[in-house]
Amino acid sequence: MEHKKEIRRVTTHVLQELKRKGEKITMLTAYDFSFAKIVDSAGIEVILVGDSASNVMAGHETTLPITLDQMIYHASSVVRAVGRALVVVDLPFGSYQGNSKIALDSAVRIMKESGAHAVKLEGGRTVKESVERIISAGIPVMGHLGLTPQSIYKFGTYVVRARGEEEAKQLESDAILLEEIGTFALVLEKIPAKLADKVSKQLKIPTIGIGAGRKCDGQVLVLHDMLGINKEFSPRFLRRYLNIYDDTTRAVQKYIRDVKAVDFPSEKEQY
Repeated sequence: MEHKKEIRRVTTHVLQELKRKGEKITMLTAYDFSFAKIVDSAGIEVILVGDSASNVMAGHETTLPITLDQMIYHASSVVRAVGRALVVVDLPFGSYQGNSKIALDSAVRIMKESGAHAVKLEGGRTVKESVERIISAGIPVMGHLGLTPQSIYKFGTYVVRARGEEEAKQLESDAILLEEIGTFALVLEKIPAKLADKVSKQLKIPTIGIGAGRKCDGQVLVLHDMLGINKEFSPRFLRRYLNIYDDTTRAVQKYIRDVKAVDFPSEKEQY
């Protein structure tokens, strides 16, 4: 009897192995079963159930409104589809800041109720205690520095972060701190490519860039952006690999025309 080749699951250890070998890490977001199945089958290493679901799935202006229950719902849908990728889930705004006990409770709920493999949270020194507490419970944590969208009202803008010397130094020291306390990887969002390169070389853990240049150890994009499902969002770092918005519009318009013209369903398409 022929044995099916066993799929090698991507773990936090595998990501660190890829960095050591100099092989780039690929990461995309997904928020539902159908897309997660496609992305996983295509061979992606990491699927991020991002709080960007707040924007692309629910139509909110920021990531702030999405709740822990909603994140667990999206994460559960994704986990049911995935056979290989590492599934990382964002801790949403308000579920970890300022209180490490709440942070741990939130992370435990995500892991228990969704079956995900790791959590991600934004910030450096300010979330140190929360990160330590979550890791001490055996839950892997991915960090996130640079542009941290949950702090949008503090920044007041989505511009590139850490251009100035002081903010760049702070980001470097936060990155080193996050590695020291045990995060397994670090997202660097919208920072100068030179700084991302410097940080990536300083750390043993992998860096995943979004708008942070090619020297990061991996890259992440929001699925809806790279597939061209959204049209509104066109930052410099985004490459659109499809134009689903226009293709879907044409398909729906064709369906409308066919139904109106009694062309659909045809005789072959009825019982």
